[in-house]
Amino acid sequence: MSRDVIIACDFKSKADTMQFLDKFTGEKLFLKIGMELFYAEGPEIVREIKRRGHKIFLDLKLHDIPNTVNKAMKVLSKLDVDMCNVHASGTIDMMKYALEGLKREDGSRPLLIAVTQLTSTSEEKMQKELLIDRPIDEVVIKYAQNAKEAGLDGVVCSPLEAGKVKQNCGNEFLTITPGVRFETDDVGDQVRVTTPKKAKELGSDYIVVGRPITKAENPVEAYKRCVQDFCG
Repeated sequence: MSRDVIIACDFKSKADTMQFLDKFTGEKLFLKIGMELFYAEGPEIVREIKRRGHKIFLDLKLHDIPNTVNKAMKVLSKLDVDMCNVHASGTIDMMKYALEGLKREDGSRPLLIAVTQLTSTSEEKMQKELLIDRPIDEVVIKYAQNAKEAGLDGVVCSPLEAGKVKQNCGNEFLTITPGVRFETDDVGDQVRVTTPKKAKELGSDYIVVGRPITKAENPVEAYKRCVQDFCG
């Protein structure tokens, strides 16, 4: 599996998104559409970006009873996205139902990955607020193993946990890692972070990068730097 940089398009509107994408002339990007943009613009924003030839990671993090997630995935599969996700904490059954819902009539489907623990979650918060008393690395690995058992393609985890996921789930099991910043960047609301170069060393297959690119003075140059550091 070749590495790739996914740009998090955490914009509030179609206009803002297209203004950003217009800076990338001739580039075919891998873009993450999250809750804010999808809920603001609906499925049409996905169709528009696909018409421009970009790949899409639809980041809605579904988490509900298995049947509800299955039905939702049947709808999302028609949008021709390349990757989508669920919360691993929804259980193995829920993840299996999600996978089944994604399958199209021709047998194809997007990649399906599961969120282990959000990169904004520290071990202290997980233990005190969620009452999960195991070490966070152990929890992430268990959730990843559950996702693999359910037949999923990989997990969302911190770059700091990517190597351990590979060790326990195999090299073909994908690690998609947000929480990536350049060394000079503010980490914002994330606590388990690292740089593109370090994420490469740690075993990430995809890195998800938002503000270091979208808020950069020159987004195109920031993106190219990120690609060079991670994929070069």
